[in-house]
Amino acid sequence: MATVEIRGVRKNFGSTQVIHGVDVTIGDGEFVVLVGPSGCGKSTLLRMIAGLEQISGGEIAIGGRVVNDVAPKERDIAMVFQNYALYPHMKVYDNMAFSLKLRGAAQAVIKERVERAADILNLKHLLDRYPRQLSGGQRQRVAMGRAIVRDPQVFLFDEPLSNLDAKLRVAMRTEIKELHQRLKTTTVYVTHDQIEAMTMADRIVVMHDGRVEQIGEPLDLYDNPKNQFVAGFIGSPAMNFLDGKLVRASGQAPAVLLGSGLRLPLPANVDVPDGKPVVYGVRPEHFTLTAADDSQAVPAEVVVTEPTGVEIQVAAKIAGQDVIAVFRERHALKPGSTVHLRPDFERIHLFDAATGAHL
Repeated sequence: MATVEIRGVRKNFGSTQVIHGVDVTIGDGEFVVLVGPSGCGKSTLLRMIAGLEQISGGEIAIGGRVVNDVAPKERDIAMVFQNYALYPHMKVYDNMAFSLKLRGAAQAVIKERVERAADILNLKHLLDRYPRQLSGGQRQRVAMGRAIVRDPQVFLFDEPLSNLDAKLRVAMRTEIKELHQRLKTTTVYVTHDQIEAMTMADRIVVMHDGRVEQIGEPLDLYDNPKNQFVAGFIGSPAMNFLDGKLVRASGQAPAVLLGSGLRLPLPANVDVPDGKPVVYGVRPEHFTLTAADDSQAVPAEVVVTEPTGVEIQVAAKIAGQDVIAVFRERHALKPGSTVHLRPDFERIHLFDAATGAHL
């Protein structure tokens, strides 16, 4: 096991800079997830850790050793790819043993390590099969097994669950997290799926346009986003954003005034200047359905209802702006009807309309 230190790392493709001075330290035995939308640079950063992509600037150190000019095979890392990358002409046993054979390991060592990994991943009954005879989930476990037998300092996962169906993805999430808890190997995991990030990570690195927006534990990012991008990316359904300006009427609590003249209530202690353009953020689950005479509620027009069994998601419009509300109760709401939604004041977020920074 080892720490991974990413210090001022940059990446250019020709004259185009795609990674802009990233600084991240991944602790020994930590499970860190790099997450962000497509094109944010997370896979490029992972490939630079692996040595599959050249670094344009900065340093990457694994276990205290700077590896900028170290070949991938000498970095003591193991990578699991999105497409499994198994050898189709080799049986499962040989796929898992291949890297050890290349090193010239003794047959007894190879057998012991392969059988140990197969036991951890429930693959013993599949060791004599070819990849074409396996399901997607089984192939992914073989790819993980091939990484485990190398006993590396660091595991690197590049969107390993993207090719699996929804139910299998949930099962494999649990397996990977359980594997990490058992092996305690430093792990860097890349995904665009924020649910994967939230459920698996010790810490999350949120990336956007080649920059790190925020680093933190999953619930800390959820509760205390640094800016509007992080607030909108972490959480499903995403946080609602309503554009307006802050107003302070004499004798009244501050409020956010929408373009239609509708006022969204705020706690009395909000410290934002009068007239400042802001974005009012409220998560879907922080709305309460209430009566029309509730002075803290705002009217909303129901557009679509989506029952999922566990909850009901309601797409609505507040003063012409789209919002999503989520309720655990089974309300019978009809499209076109008007409901009254009360935000939870203790969980409201305000963002600067110009910069997106959390206020």
